[in-house]
This record gives sequence, C-alpha cells and structure tokens, in this order.
Amino acid sequence: MLFGRDKTTMPAPEDGLPGRDDYAYPVPDRHTVLGTPIMGPFPEGIEVAYFALGCFWGAERLFWKLDGVYTTAVGYQNGYTPYPTYEEVCTGRTGHAESVLVAFDPEKISYERLLEVFFSEHDPTQGMRQGNDVGTQYRSAIFTVNDRQREIAEMARDSYQRALDERGLGRITTEIEAAGPFYYAEGPHQQYLDKVPNGYCGLAGTGVACQVPVAGGPA
Repeated sequence: MLFGRDKTTMPAPEDGLPGRDDYAYPVPDRHTVLGTPIMGPFPEGIEVAYFALGCFWGAERLFWKLDGVYTTAVGYQNGYTPYPTYEEVCTGRTGHAESVLVAFDPEKISYERLLEVFFSEHDPTQGMRQGNDVGTQYRSAIFTVNDRQREIAEMARDSYQRALDERGLGRITTEIEAAGPFYYAEGPHQQYLDKVPNGYCGLAGTGVACQVPVAGGPA
C-alpha cells in the first residue's frame, strides 16, 4: 500500500506523485549570505556540483562558508516527480533527495575539497537516513555533472572507505549518480540557517576526516 509504505524504500517510478509543469511557489533570486544569484546561468568559469547529505538546511551552510564558493541553493534531485513541493518530498513518494547545489570557482577551491567536506561532515554509512532524519530524501549521494566528477567522487569514496575500515566503522552507502534535474526548494528553505541561526541541524560526522588528493585541472 502506498500510504503505508516504508519511507526508507525508494518508490517505483510508476508509484511516484504526478507533480506539475512549473514551480508551485516563487524561487528567491539571491543568496541571503553571499548576495549572488542562486539560479544560473552562472558567470564564465563557475562550475556546479551537487551533494545530498541529510537535511539540506545544515548541509547548505557547510558549503556557503567555504572560500571559492560562488553560491549555494537547496532543492530536490534525482527523483521522479517534476517540480515537487517539500510536503510531497516528505511523503517518500517522489524519489528525490534533499540536495545542495554548489556553484564554485575551481581556481579558488577544488572539487576534491568539496568532497572532503561532504564526506567529513556527515555519516555516509547510514543508508536512507541521517541521524534522526529517516527516509529516502535524507540519503547520502553525490550527483555528478560529468565523467571527471564521477571519477574523482569514486576515488574519494574508496579512499574514505579505507579510512573508515581502519577505524572499524561501517560501509559507505553514498550513491554516485549522474545529476538529474535539480528543483529549487521553497524560499524559506533557502539559506535557512542564516535566517534561523539556531535552527535545526542534524548532521554529525563519523569523526574520521576525509582527505582527497587533488587530481588537477578544471572539473
């Protein structure tokens, strides 16, 4: 039964909610911290990466604080339902992950450094949850935009797994997939922890730092 289904199990595409042809809400123009546009096209030389690591409120803040990041935004990615709402994603019937768009200047910060933050600042061994946040929307994932990002992400995952193995910790469940459509979340969710500094953040790392050798060259 759809309404009694386990939210930690991905729905089948045919069971996904229907969605719509456009946003059901306005998307803000500007980042409240950085002052930059959160929607592209971005300036020449700016590259984009996508990460899912649990509740996107705290996840987004991790990245906007990094030197070299041009802008960030939160949204819903790699699901089935076009232009979903937060309430729809929370049902577990859209297939989306809560994702963070990170637009960055590779001359100032590398994709490898973003991956170090990604792996170090959450627990990538928890499957369809992150701490007390349970459901497919909270899964750990890296959504890559090209083959080079995929290769570096896989290298980073394997390197971090070796570090976890040395500490007797679990197996990484992070998905590495080609980036599908990124649907911007509602305005109140964008830069939420800037608007509500003491707001909820359920992220917690494993205590093991991730170190990724820089492969060199633009992503």
